[in-house]
Amino acid sequence: MARSSKITAVNHEAQRAKIKTTKLLLRLQDNALGEIELSKERIRSIEILLKKTIPDLSSVTVAGDKANPLSVIVTGVERADDKSGV
Repeated sequence: MARSSKITAVNHEAQRAKIKTTKLLLRLQDNALGEIELSKERIRSIEILLKKTIPDLSSVTVAGDKANPLSVIVTGVERADDKSGV
């Protein structure tokens, strides 16, 4: 039983982090849309926290070489009017 409760605790931590990230993103969105006003300091604080939870994709390089070329496998496409994922 101890193992399953430990896994559950880890899952809860991951969920809490996701929720906090979502809340931060929503605050920034509300600020961008003019619904709320955030100070420069608060925006900077949100930016710092988001950098800890969301990877900075601008610094990621995906590359292959002749011996190991990259390939993309599409498993499903979701259309805007069709939420079935097929």
